[in-house]
Amino acid sequence: MKYLSSTFLLVILFYSCGPKKQITTPDDQVNIQTGDTIKISNVESDYEIIIIEPGFNNYLNSIARPEGFYSQTFLENKNIFYVQAWNNRVLQPQRFSPNLYEMQINYQQSIDYGYEVNYKLYNYFIYFQNKYKQNLLGGRVPVN
Repeated sequence: MKYLSSTFLLVILFYSCGPKKQITTPDDQVNIQTGDTIKISNVESDYEIIIIEPGFNNYLNSIARPEGFYSQTFLENKNIFYVQAWNNRVLQPQRFSPNLYEMQINYQQSIDYGYEVNYKLYNYFIYFQNKYKQNLLGGRVPVN
C-alpha cells in the first residue's frame, strides 16, 4: 500500500472468513488516531469493511440517518451504482485524483453483505461526496 499525501485513507476489504492467512508488510502499517477507524463485520455473511477516515465516525453518530431508516434493498441498489462510479474513477487517475480514488472496491451484487456493511458503505459514499466536493452519480448529492 502506498503512503498517502492526503488526510484520509479508505480501506475497504471484503473477504471470506474461511481459513485465514495473515500477511503483514511494513507498507501495511499506517498511523491511525483513535476514532478514525470504523470496522464493520457481518458474522453471517463473513465479510468486513474497514474505513479509516477522520470525521466519518462523528458523521455516522451525529448526521447520518439512523440504522433502520433505509431498507437493505435500497442500500444495496445505491451501493452498486456508487461502487461502479468509484471504480471507474480509480481507473482514470489522469482525470480523477488518485489521492481520493486510490483503490477499487470489490463489491458484488450477487453477495448478501448484510445490513450493517451496506449501511456503512452507503453512508461513507455520502460523507465522501460532501466532504471532498465530489459527485459520484451526477445530479444532487444527498446531504442526509
